[in-house]
Amino acid sequence: MIIKTEHLNLSTQGENDCLDISSLVQQKLKTTGLKNGIVNINVCGSTAGLTTLEFEPGLIQDLGELMNRLIPKGPGYHHDEAWNDGNGHAHLRSAVVGASLTLPFSDGKMVLGQWQQIVLVDFDNRPRQRKLVLQFLGE
Repeated sequence: MIIKTEHLNLSTQGENDCLDISSLVQQKLKTTGLKNGIVNINVCGSTAGLTTLEFEPGLIQDLGELMNRLIPKGPGYHHDEAWNDGNGHAHLRSAVVGASLTLPFSDGKMVLGQWQQIVLVDFDNRPRQRKLVLQFLGE
């Protein structure tokens, strides 16, 4: 088995900004020369998350609305009292969604369903520069 590490640096807008990173992950896989294995993708930060979904406007809006209902933005978070940065909700949303994702690849291509894309969601309350670490394990 071989491990190859790649990086992505992305600009996000915060406030549930959702980016389809599927083609970027596929491009990085191509540069590794690996054909079969898994990739673990990790967003370095505690106010963003990674998941898969159908990347279409209605579902992206639904995801944002779901997060707003489950973990609303606003006062009442102890984290906000500690740092006064108003993003306690973003940390909790990230904890629920998760900051990493592991997916298979086969014959040099990511294994995804027809309507499944890899997405980065930024839950913070301001634009950010996001660093993602991709570790490919395979042959």
